[in-house]
Amino acid sequence: MVRKIAAEHNLDIRDIPGTGIAGRVTKQDILSHIDAKPAEAPAPFPPRPAPTPAPVAAPAPRPPSPPPAVSAPSAAPSPQPSAPTASSRVEVVPMSPIRKKTAEHMVLSKRTSAHVTTVFEIDMTRVDQLRKKYRQQYEERSGVKLTYMPFILKATIDALKALPVLNSSVEGDAIVYRHDINIGIAVALDWGLIVPVIRNADEKNVLGLARAVNDLAERARSKRLKVDEVQGGTFTITNPGVFGSLFGTPIINQPQVAILGIGVIEKRTVVRDDAIAIRTMAYFALSFDHRIVDGSDADRFMAHIKKGLQEFDESAL
Repeated sequence: MVRKIAAEHNLDIRDIPGTGIAGRVTKQDILSHIDAKPAEAPAPFPPRPAPTPAPVAAPAPRPPSPPPAVSAPSAAPSPQPSAPTASSRVEVVPMSPIRKKTAEHMVLSKRTSAHVTTVFEIDMTRVDQLRKKYRQQYEERSGVKLTYMPFILKATIDALKALPVLNSSVEGDAIVYRHDINIGIAVALDWGLIVPVIRNADEKNVLGLARAVNDLAERARSKRLKVDEVQGGTFTITNPGVFGSLFGTPIINQPQVAILGIGVIEKRTVVRDDAIAIRTMAYFALSFDHRIVDGSDADRFMAHIKKGLQEFDESAL
């Protein structure tokens, strides 16, 4: 086999170092020799006299070539984005001013606050029943659409009064307690996110809260908000549930210390009094700044909201 391969490639076996017993040329030796040769065919070899037979010690096998050095993944340079070419299927669009501002604010908040999120499941059945009972009356007498949000606002305001640390902010090494309760309601728009603020929300009843929510949301969508109507919030509520989200982990709106996220409100099967029942349920998620808000305070705050919604006082309507 070795001689056949040598003949096919016009090679002289005597010119190939052997690694076999007594210096014999093996198949691997000749194949390695062929791989190492240049692509051009060499000139024919002149005949050589046969060497005098003598015991020859087998030469040591050639050490394998070391593999090329490969940098560790952690040391590899970060890939740089390539510039779009004429054939690239990409589109480079500068951030809008509101998108750029939102991005800067989100990164700042994550660097500033020690974010922790706690999630509560809340039975919204009573609120749903009251909303259906009074919805037509509100629309006919006041022209106001009664949604779940005024009920949630009322329960949140009561909880903020009970645990005022959630209505505070941090300035250096000091905690600033805000006596005014100004609640921001995040509104998702086609061109970005905006948070209009209901000022002195604690001074409004459910009807007043419903009017404020509807008015601010409508003017936010039509870009008719004033500058001071998106400033001065002390607590924020966001509602990803309108898109079907079960719950999220919202980012705190600086310099506030907490934000409440409302998941989708829907009917679910639950266990009540050892029986399976269908109830209107939702997950509420509170992200809070663990620098000044203890987990126990955050959970007490959420428990207060839960009780306020599950046992909502009808006289407040």
